[in-house]
Amino acid sequence: MSNHTTVTEFFLLGFSEVRELQILHVVLFLVIYLVALTGNLLVIIVVVLDHHLHTPMYFFLMNLSILDLGFISVTVPKSMANSLLNSKSISYSGCITQVFLFFFFALSDFALLTVMAYDRYVAICKPLHYETVMNRRACVQMAASAWVSGMLNSALHTGNTFTLTFCGGNMVDQFFCEIPQLLKLACSDSYLGEVGVIALNAFLGLSCFVLIIVSYIQIFTTVLRIPSEQGRQKAFSTCLPHLIVVSLLVFTGTFAYLKPTSSSASGLDLMLTVLYSVVHPMMNPIIYSMRNKEIKTALKKLIYSEEFLDKNYGMSATVT
Repeated sequence: MSNHTTVTEFFLLGFSEVRELQILHVVLFLVIYLVALTGNLLVIIVVVLDHHLHTPMYFFLMNLSILDLGFISVTVPKSMANSLLNSKSISYSGCITQVFLFFFFALSDFALLTVMAYDRYVAICKPLHYETVMNRRACVQMAASAWVSGMLNSALHTGNTFTLTFCGGNMVDQFFCEIPQLLKLACSDSYLGEVGVIALNAFLGLSCFVLIIVSYIQIFTTVLRIPSEQGRQKAFSTCLPHLIVVSLLVFTGTFAYLKPTSSSASGLDLMLTVLYSVVHPMMNPIIYSMRNKEIKTALKKLIYSEEFLDKNYGMSATVT
């Protein structure tokens, strides 16, 4: 039997070693991260505080924002810290944690997007049954199912990946511990089990995507029959952004995980990974919520009420 060196840490080689480019990477990621953080936090706060938004659609949007905050926070802060410190290392246990949390948030995110497509289908195609079908209990069960399915799938992927023996070194050609890059380091054919799990999940994911597309065909067919132009516009404004977000996640994620792996990373690998792991969580609050009239109205009410309270508090303090 050949001896294998025990891996205790990995080195993330995703971005350039040129110091100026590392600083540029930090600045770009910081801007994206702050936009995602601000947008998702605003959605959560507004939905929680405004009772007019206590509806199934906004309940799911709030859950999506929570997942997106976790999704982007798993990879971006560590990547920025490594660039700032001119370091590329991540511990073995840190890599395990990153893989588990990344898959947990990503898969839960996609499951929730599928639930949201069903919610829009019922709301537009079967409006008379909406309150019965999408009652409070059903919404909580659907959201919980999305979170639990993500956790179980993530545990399966993480367990399969880290039971492997890594004998191809410890250099990961990405800015975080991405499974396809880790599988390049696995010995012989021992990684085929995880490849099978990835292929199965890709099939299930694409099946869900087909169901989403079929749902939206039904939605658009129904929308085109709406006599009111304002009604059509409102329906399209909530459904088209959803379809864009889902398509971005499905196509970039599927291509990144199913394309043949090469011995070295390419610019395409890096770009695809940034799209589905960094840009996607930032886009959700912009596409879904900041273009939404009800969210914007609730946000204005929250801002103006805070200003009103501040003014009143200042006046009372002056009188006192």
